[in-house]
Amino acid sequence: MEIDDVIQRAKRDNVEFVSLQFADLLGIVNEIVTPANELEDTLEYGAWFDGSSIEGFARIQESDLFLKPDLTTYSLVPWLQENGKTVRFICDIYKPNGEPYEGDPRFVLKKIVKEAREMGFLYNLGPEPEFYLFDTTKSPIDSGGYFDMLSHEGYQVMKEIVKALQSFGINTEAVHHEVGKGQYETDFNYGPALETADRLLTLKYTVKKMAQIHNMHATFMPKPINNAAGSGLHVHQSLADIKTGENLFYSKSDRYNLSKTAYNFIAGQINNIKPMCAILCPTVNSYKRLVPGFEAPVYITWGSMNRSALIRVPHWFSEKPDSARIELRCPDPTCNPYLAFAVMLKAGLDGIKNGSEPPEPTEGNVYKFDDTSLSNIDILPTSLPEALNELKKNGMIKEVLGEQLFEKYIGIKTKEWNESKIRVAQWEIDKYFYIY
Repeated sequence: MEIDDVIQRAKRDNVEFVSLQFADLLGIVNEIVTPANELEDTLEYGAWFDGSSIEGFARIQESDLFLKPDLTTYSLVPWLQENGKTVRFICDIYKPNGEPYEGDPRFVLKKIVKEAREMGFLYNLGPEPEFYLFDTTKSPIDSGGYFDMLSHEGYQVMKEIVKALQSFGINTEAVHHEVGKGQYETDFNYGPALETADRLLTLKYTVKKMAQIHNMHATFMPKPINNAAGSGLHVHQSLADIKTGENLFYSKSDRYNLSKTAYNFIAGQINNIKPMCAILCPTVNSYKRLVPGFEAPVYITWGSMNRSALIRVPHWFSEKPDSARIELRCPDPTCNPYLAFAVMLKAGLDGIKNGSEPPEPTEGNVYKFDDTSLSNIDILPTSLPEALNELKKNGMIKEVLGEQLFEKYIGIKTKEWNESKIRVAQWEIDKYFYIY
């Protein structure tokens, strides 16, 4: 679309307000709202904002940044129709000299997607975000279990979420109740990395807004309830030929129906998974999910008939070459999707460039292995500082993020960990208060 086309479309849609959205370093949606009469100037010249006021963005002496809307993300906000319709754009961030701002997470992903394209690859993704819905008393809205959609309140809000996502051009493939009480999952179409990251950002924004409208609170926190299922973000991924669209992960002759490219990609991610966890599982709470006894992975393994694996190869695509894919199961929905997809792709490309080979597959439930069987299997980081220490040593991810963003990210996350260390948890009160 051209700028004139967008302006005419906004007039036809009777748009009166414009929401300019972007993700900060933590993956949180920020927005600036302007009246529609500013739309032409905004599309042509961008909208200035103070980057120093955003978590992890520019220093005070570099604070002048501007937003440039991505015209392809034009969408009417479905719940903002009264008192003037509002159109939403996802924006890229630029410096005063017109160059992309290196600290923009969307730019980071674009940079790695370009590298993949130069190698002849199109990176496709299908994330599966999970979340909890709570009522005003901070209790789960229902007591349902896996695939149990009997809750009227839950069913109603999920229908509204699906309809709202359609307004943003996101086609929902399925919604269902997850294992935990009040826990749900929404899956949308498989697609290119940047588009998928935009969709995931929009989905999280939409889920939280629709829950608020229904007097509920939605949280993508990985472990909001003690001893209950955590919320993950399993990500299906594959590479396609940039010219033909052919799925490059498929091989008919292999026992897993995977190509050499797919094996190299798996190896690259396994080799870099420990430092990647600081990006994919970025909060203190993330590591309350990554514990034995639940479905989240703990051991660094891959396989097909193994849902405890870090990387799973779905076995149903053997007759569907175009659907060949691998599933990375450790990420959680608190990650910044742009940064997460960027490091995942870069790690996979690194494996391809180096011809890396993955370890032997591990089939069966790893949680039931004895100590001897587990002795040769490595584990994921068990805490945020452990993941950050791995990140500090990884030159590949530093290259992806750029030195400035890399240092800012580590600084923010180190501060987050230090804040958690001085907080006394309720468990500690319950455990120690009376016996000591």
